[in-house]
Amino acid sequence: MVLKMGYHLETYLFNPPFASLPRHFIKSEKLRGGLHFAHTVVKAGVAVGMSAVVKNMKIAEDKEEFSVLSPWIPYLFINPLDTICAGYLEHFRQSEKKAAGGAGEIARFAERNSVRSMVSNAWGKDSKPSHLIPSAYVILDLNRSPDLMVAHKLRQWWRPDLKLDYKLYQLDNK
Repeated sequence: MVLKMGYHLETYLFNPPFASLPRHFIKSEKLRGGLHFAHTVVKAGVAVGMSAVVKNMKIAEDKEEFSVLSPWIPYLFINPLDTICAGYLEHFRQSEKKAAGGAGEIARFAERNSVRSMVSNAWGKDSKPSHLIPSAYVILDLNRSPDLMVAHKLRQWWRPDLKLDYKLYQLDNK
């Protein structure tokens, strides 16, 4: 609704799926950062390469769609132990680090594209990297979950002993 009609509805998303490798389980910050950097470079390279090979393939090189999404700030309720949605937390944390470190154009270009969208576009389907939202309130469930199934269930958000932390992430849309 944001991209097509310009409506910025107040949105609450519980355990929203984010297709990514579960890097958050890697304890070493350096290794996680290195994998994220390698993924960023490869994704940017694939986007440029596919746009050169597939005629009329639109990559999110221009920042228009990312800018249109910027005023929309959904509330993402995430359990950091949930591998299905923890990719959002990693996405925002790494993007924040890139912004603080003065990330270059390759990093900005890569964060506006998704492999899923590029593959869909290559097959002739119009696909937008809509899961790569530029801003969100990320609300974390700090309670320990015994396994993935419990970490992904909706009922965790109605526990009487709920311990939460939150942060507003607003990525640079330059």
